[in-house]
Amino acid sequence: MLIDIHGHTIFFPIPPTEGGQRFATPEELMDMLKPKGVRAMVNLPSVNPEGAHVVQGMEDALAVTERYPDFFIPFMNIDPRQQCNSPDYDLGYLMRYYKDHGCKGVGEVCANIPVDDPRMENLFKHAEACDLPVTFHMATKEGGTYGMIDHLHLPLLEAALKKFPKLKFLGHSPVFWSEISGDVTEETRSGYPKEKVTEGGTLVRLMREHPMLCGDMSAGSGCNAVSRDPEFGYAFMTEFQDQLYFGLDICDPKNKTPLIDFLNEAVEGGHISREVYEKIGWKNAEKLLGLPPSSHREM
Repeated sequence: MLIDIHGHTIFFPIPPTEGGQRFATPEELMDMLKPKGVRAMVNLPSVNPEGAHVVQGMEDALAVTERYPDFFIPFMNIDPRQQCNSPDYDLGYLMRYYKDHGCKGVGEVCANIPVDDPRMENLFKHAEACDLPVTFHMATKEGGTYGMIDHLHLPLLEAALKKFPKLKFLGHSPVFWSEISGDVTEETRSGYPKEKVTEGGTLVRLMREHPMLCGDMSAGSGCNAVSRDPEFGYAFMTEFQDQLYFGLDICDPKNKTPLIDFLNEAVEGGHISREVYEKIGWKNAEKLLGLPPSSHREM
């Protein structure tokens, strides 16, 4: 029943990284995920040069969905520096085009520029006008990494939430999820802390104050955020059950899927309700993506 809000795959083969990593093929992903209860996956194309060693075209992502329309759900990914690197370009033209071709959102945005850069705000403005959610990766610095840049305690993201109040943001990455705890520092905000969560986390406050800020629970960062301190994680998932989305972020066929086990154990052990499990697992995604309820779908 699960819907994976954050996945990557390549239709046309590209070279592996120097370390031998590669995105799984569509067939490999389906063989890997369907037995684990995943019935659909959002495909986030890697168009930002910082985020991939080979840039993936949008048409590649659309080809995946054309071949396997019952499993892969395309997002469009648009670099805010496209078309002359200008903050005034009508990115809405591209967004409307790809929306008409079935894309349900924008992302994963990995451009390594500040959240308040005029080019990034231009992307937000057009996504909001086109009623498209934005999935983003967050970083701490410019250069040597990927993801839009914010400072400790996310002041630029907070400003964006106020400036674009109708835009749904889906946050992702260690820098984003580290802010779940009140004790995060410059030294720890890029890691995967194992200590118990302390009160006063910026992310908790922002999600309370801004219902359009949502958590993409994929990858090690999202899973670690809710599992490092299970009692806190259960309470967090219950409080924000309408703002959290299951995801895996499989970037290589060898990747593991610990979040599935954590969620299954949480509901089976009575730590979260069945309603919370279903919302995070697929019902929030159905609503976000405009999909028919699972009870109306042929499985």
